Amino acid sequence: MTTLNIENVSKKYGTLETVKGVSLSLQAGERVALLGHNGAGKTTLMRMILGLTPITSGRIEVLGTEAGARRARSAIGFLPESVAFHGALSGREQLQHFARLKSVSMKRADDLLDRVGLSDAADRKIRTYSKGMRQRIGLAQALLGQPKLALLDEPTSGLDPISRHEFYDIVADLANSGSAVLLSSHALTELEARTDRIAIMSKGNLLADSSLSELRHSAQLPIQVHVTTSEADADRIAAELGGARVNGRSITLTCQQDDKIAMLGQIASLGAVIKDVDVMPASLEDLYRHYSISKEGA
Repeated sequence: MTTLNIENVSKKYGTLETVKGVSLSLQAGERVALLGHNGAGKTTLMRMILGLTPITSGRIEVLGTEAGARRARSAIGFLPESVAFHGALSGREQLQHFARLKSVSMKRADDLLDRVGLSDAADRKIRTYSKGMRQRIGLAQALLGQPKLALLDEPTSGLDPISRHEFYDIVADLANSGSAVLLSSHALTELEARTDRIAIMSKGNLLADSSLSELRHSAQLPIQVHVTTSEADADRIAAELGGARVNGRSITLTCQQDDKIAMLGQIASLGAVIKDVDVMPASLEDLYRHYSISKEGA
């Protein structure tokens, strides 16, 4: 089922076009990362999905309903990049306020406080919360009512590494329950294994939209292979494999995706002299740079 459908959407402010003919869709249970530099058009696109910013041209539908309509808005959970809450309220009071607005039970609000790791601080005033704790309250309010579409704008900002891991566990639970998730982030490394598709925007254009493996195949960026051998054999093995010796016993090789299996076979044929092999395909950061530069220059 298509949860979000964006068709040829543009946004203009006078002569300035901030979103240019973007088409993108999300299916139920799908996690899509929306990447781009500041000013790429990501937040504007999210605001149009929410119905907060009028569309200049094109169409956006949430569950088959026009963006901004009551049914569309009620299906969305939204976490903005900068969350702001009433400092005189406790975390529990703030979340229960949102629960009443969404006609969600108080028990569900308390369960979500526990899910985001705030049960011990639930009755403290929000003004005493750290940035990461306020971000957790924001995430909890976005999850109220089991949204069919979750829009998360820089959701891990202010979170420590353990909290980031827990956040992506929550995102996985959301997707497994059938919610579509669109998240915007600059933290590229943490997205590689935690999303189903990558959409890359720059200067209002959608430059790429595919799975990580398909983006790698299309980009044809070289793969790095790191071979570890004995120090005595390193120069000979480097010459035989056509690689560069680094750090005493390590050898670095590069190859194209289609040549990987052949290269690994050549390495394996050297036998016990090879102590370890690491294969490092192009990272999401490498791909982001590649698509941003190549498509903008096209």
